[in-house]
Amino acid sequence: MIALIIAASLLIGVSLGILGGGGSILTVPILIYLAGMETKEAIATSLFVVGVTSAAGVVSHARAGRVRWRTGLLFGLAGMTGAYAGGRLAEFIPGTVLLLAFALMMIATAIAMIRGRRNAPKKVHHELPVLHVLLDGIVVGLVTGLVGAGGGFLVVPALALLGGLPMTVAVGTSLLVISMKSFAGLAGYLASVHIDWGFAALVTATAVVGSVIGGFLAGRIPQDALRKSFGWFVAVMGVFVLSRQISSDLRHTLLTSPWTWASSAAAAGVAFSWYMLRNAEHTRSLTNDVSAPSIEENAPTVPHPTGEHTAHSSGTAPSPHDA
Repeated sequence: MIALIIAASLLIGVSLGILGGGGSILTVPILIYLAGMETKEAIATSLFVVGVTSAAGVVSHARAGRVRWRTGLLFGLAGMTGAYAGGRLAEFIPGTVLLLAFALMMIATAIAMIRGRRNAPKKVHHELPVLHVLLDGIVVGLVTGLVGAGGGFLVVPALALLGGLPMTVAVGTSLLVISMKSFAGLAGYLASVHIDWGFAALVTATAVVGSVIGGFLAGRIPQDALRKSFGWFVAVMGVFVLSRQISSDLRHTLLTSPWTWASSAAAAGVAFSWYMLRNAEHTRSLTNDVSAPSIEENAPTVPHPTGEHTAHSSGTAPSPHDA
């Protein structure tokens, strides 16, 4: 079992190094279902593991110039405020509710990863607006402090989509933000949760090695294919965690009820129709762009004026020598 945990911890670091997120999405289920931890202890431990691993991953990205320090520090400071508040608030929320929220966060994260970036940023900003940074940081930090997840895959879209940062820079900067928020969330949890520091150090050291590997591989493998594959994996894990938190009687009722299957079929039909319509619109727009004639093609050909026409048009009588 220890060997399996170490292998999974290596995957945590690789995910953080390549994608700038996904560490806590993997860490919490690993600590709960492989290491046998309680929910709140697993969340607190994951914050420590992800915080240290992200801080180590920042080094390789910073050397390559893929960290926007001012944006990252502003986002991180705002996130630390929300994360500490979330960690203290989690003391009063049952572990089952936290794990349900974590599972829903996994599914939402998976959908965002699979969909990817629909449109490229219209304008590339060297720094994000301060107000956006502070608001996004507080909200993301609160989520991270509560359920120990949602750091990277909420920070990276905020940096890349809203701020227009290049994806590689957003990934490197997100590691700085994740590290700061994770330590703040951990501080909030330590008031009520005990951590096995020896075991946490073992998982963290393995994850740090993985983050170094991930940082080396970043930019050397197709990001879209990797992101979508990892998204489907996270979706399966989210459904698994969600199903484990539902009672067996409720699971049996949901699986045997005709309303469940009818609703699923209707939702699948709506999703398929929406997907086909989007593809049809995209294909039609591409066809229009290709077939639309250019202005130069439609412009009439204007003959070059001769000397006689030029003379008359300018109001000057032709010279006798011209005759």
